[in-house]
Amino acid sequence: MSKAGVKFDEVKAMLMKDEEFKDEYEKLKPRYDVISQIIEERSKQSITQEELALRVGTQKSNISRLESGTYNPSLDFLIKVAHSLGKEMQIVLK
Repeated sequence: MSKAGVKFDEVKAMLMKDEEFKDEYEKLKPRYDVISQIIEERSKQSITQEELALRVGTQKSNISRLESGTYNPSLDFLIKVAHSLGKEMQIVLK
């Protein structure tokens, strides 16, 4: 029995053919890469958004907005989140 729906990679490949979409995707990619890393690490540690918020010293809603991509955090906030997960923040200019 197969699952209904379309795979993300298939949709992404189709959308990436559109130059305007591709340009916007590339602009937002660094932001979503960081968000993905935060979510992945939080999941690995089996902690909730509320627990992470307590560690960071912020509200759960701020962690939720960060992870959903609706919050544009400061570098200082991202460093606090990284440290609260036992990680270091590293920025690479290419």
